[in-house]
Amino acid sequence: MTIERLGAAGDGVARLPDGRVLYVPGALPGERVAVAVGGRRGEGLAGRLIDIPGPSPDRVRAPCPHFGVCGGCALQHLAPAAYAEWKRGLLVAALQRAGFPEAAVSPLVPAEPGTRRRAEFALRPGVAGFHARASAAVVDVPGCLVLAPPLLALAEALRALDLGLLRPRAEAQANLAETGLDVVLRLGRDPDRVARETLARFAGAADLARLSVDLGDGPVPLVVRRPPRLTFDGVAVEPPPGAFLQATVEGERAIVSAVLAELADLPERARVADLHAGIGTITFPLAARFRVVAIDGDGPATSALSTAARRAWLAPRVAVETRDLSLRPLTGDELTRFDAVVLDPPREGAKVQAQALAAAPPSLRRVVYVSCNPAALARDGRILAAGGWRAIRAVPIDQFLWAPHLESVVVFAR
Repeated sequence: MTIERLGAAGDGVARLPDGRVLYVPGALPGERVAVAVGGRRGEGLAGRLIDIPGPSPDRVRAPCPHFGVCGGCALQHLAPAAYAEWKRGLLVAALQRAGFPEAAVSPLVPAEPGTRRRAEFALRPGVAGFHARASAAVVDVPGCLVLAPPLLALAEALRALDLGLLRPRAEAQANLAETGLDVVLRLGRDPDRVARETLARFAGAADLARLSVDLGDGPVPLVVRRPPRLTFDGVAVEPPPGAFLQATVEGERAIVSAVLAELADLPERARVADLHAGIGTITFPLAARFRVVAIDGDGPATSALSTAARRAWLAPRVAVETRDLSLRPLTGDELTRFDAVVLDPPREGAKVQAQALAAAPPSLRRVVYVSCNPAALARDGRILAAGGWRAIRAVPIDQFLWAPHLESVVVFAR
């Protein structure tokens, strides 16, 4: 059969004679392929690629030996220009589904190999890697091409860690801060004295900035050798363990630059709401020009943001509120206080807040939506469209090289 297109997950999509959709990992548009048809997958069927008698001119040799087994990368076999256009197309399609086919979409801001500064490793005895594609199995990935070198070194150290002191199926979340690695181990039980001593030695040998453990009710620092530090527009923040961090430095800069560009015409000291502000990634660049109210439902994150603002003497320009926006969105009179809203929700999007923005008073004329999920963006965009908002411009930003995940910044106006 012939592959018609690439799906949102990066799989080739074909159609069986009876009309059913077939998803074929590893296949590219236009290719004539031999496929074994498997069981159900979503509303279609799963296919396994057997042979490619008619390869695409966009097919290239995958650079990583783990490609096809590791579930982290889906499109190493696609030529760079075609890959960039496909990924940009994810945002174009999301805006079309939302009702904005005329929105101007910029070229993709690319990601580079070896720059990912955030990772979650699945740990098994002698293994620190990622889940296999559509499987609970864990694949060891020494030499992963997307991770920054310090994360590769951490994975090597984790492979030698005695998991018998912890649990057979532990996980490690790692953020690369400016002062070193900030690591959270997710464990099934509280480590005893011997395990804690082992972990303390591990933190020293791996030169970690901080090592925390999470038993299911939030991470708690176990060893702090250096306070982790992140800097946003010159403001130093000490993030709580497990804090959200943009996956690459260049991706973060592209997001901030796009947000600031969309607000550049606002007057000095305009009031801007930064919703889902986290630890201040966008808050502090905004505060250099505007008065900002930063809101997030994560108490440790807002505490870190507030402390950083106070130490930087920015308290008069940055107000901080801890508030679950999925339960208590900014609505009505609250929104009249602002000239613009920046919205940077988690992967599930911001349905409830989008509904409140759709009904916002006419005085609010600008919403800048930072999305990490085109599907959620399409849904929330439809809600905004029903309230009279229009998507004007959009910037697609790649922080997850060779993967289907896409960041974007979209400006809505009315």
